Amino acid sequence: MRIVPSVAAAAALLAAGFALGSAVPAVPTLPDRLRQTLAAAGLARPPADDPDHRAAAAAPGRPEAAPDPHAGDDHADHDHAHGHAHGHAHGADEAHERGTIRMRPDQVAGQDIVTRTVGGGTLARHLLVPGTITPDTDRIARVPARVVGTVAEMRKRLGDAVQTNEVVAILDSREVADAKSEYLTAQVQAELQTINFERQQKLLASRSASEAAFETARAAYLENRLRVDLARQKLSALGLDAAEVAAAQKRDEATPNQSTLRRYPLRAPLAGRIVERKVDVGTAVGKEGDPADLYTVADLSTVWIELSVPTLDLAQVREGARVTVTPGRTGEAERRAEGRVIFVSPFLNPDTRSARVVVALPNPDLAWRPGTFVTAEVEIAQDAVPVRIPKAAVQTIAGRSAVFVRTAEGFEKRPVTLGRSDDEAYEVTAGLEPGAEIAVGNAFLLKAELGKADAGHDH
Repeated sequence: MRIVPSVAAAAALLAAGFALGSAVPAVPTLPDRLRQTLAAAGLARPPADDPDHRAAAAAPGRPEAAPDPHAGDDHADHDHAHGHAHGHAHGADEAHERGTIRMRPDQVAGQDIVTRTVGGGTLARHLLVPGTITPDTDRIARVPARVVGTVAEMRKRLGDAVQTNEVVAILDSREVADAKSEYLTAQVQAELQTINFERQQKLLASRSASEAAFETARAAYLENRLRVDLARQKLSALGLDAAEVAAAQKRDEATPNQSTLRRYPLRAPLAGRIVERKVDVGTAVGKEGDPADLYTVADLSTVWIELSVPTLDLAQVREGARVTVTPGRTGEAERRAEGRVIFVSPFLNPDTRSARVVVALPNPDLAWRPGTFVTAEVEIAQDAVPVRIPKAAVQTIAGRSAVFVRTAEGFEKRPVTLGRSDDEAYEVTAGLEPGAEIAVGNAFLLKAELGKADAGHDH
């Protein structure tokens, strides 16, 4: 039969195929049966469109999979995915370039981001000057010992509050007793002389008395009236009221065992607090060498601040200027108060070449104590600007000043150019118009959100 030589030839070709190995990846010109035989031995790859090859590739246990007939489509799929992602990235890039932060109203409220409408305002420039708190000299007074005597009662203690004309102490004084006695005696004599004068006047009218008797009675009446007036003035010089002295004498007549003749009340000249007490009960006062006063009363509801302003800065300080005061000691800077300049001395201190400036500072809670060192910011100028924004609204982003403007979507970063400034605000010369709504509270949170977006974009 002719089959043997054909098989022998096939075997020879098969041995040659083993020798060639991988050098024969595919023999498309060989007969199908021989090509299948070589492919089964691993010496040649069948055509990609061979159904038997596809079935063999799908069979389990194969060492390698045949190429995907649609492998060329991967590039198209990749291009499609890349285009889709590029579309999203392009939108994100556009939002990033605009500096837009998308936030719902509830998110804005939840992060306590405060907004305010931009408008014009005034920038105030200040001069920083150290000062010392002192009592207001118009609101400090002493309770003097106006007569010679001895302290009988001290009705007020150190730190007590007093009202104007309130009795704060009682003195026992012989001088006062003499003045009261003189007035009371003159008053009694005046009453008697008044009765005698009126009687002589009636007698003269009825021609029962002589003209000389009438004139004598009239002269005595006028003389005693003068004595009463002089005694009343003496009581007034001692700070005593004649009507009260007379009323006290009538009360003493009803209580013979008690006498107010020697008692002298001392009264507070103004409302305030007892800030100094100089004597005790039993202390002699009024004579040379004795204490001149018993108490010091001060009204510290308003205090003064003594400033020493150098000559170069003095021309900028005006009476009526507003002054912001902060404690000079570290750690108390959070406490602030406002006062006004009430006096600028026209004279310079020859030693320091500075002028005395006095500031009146309200002190309703008595927190500002005389003797305390403070720092005063004296307002020296006011500049009106068309656009004024708080300093808290300005954030530095990429080396530039910017604010966050409220939009329908959330906030948008807006670069701005800043001009003049004061302690609280900036002037905006470019980048922002009046009427815009910007973040003025917790704006740093928006900067942080923008930073997160930058980090994601870079990644």
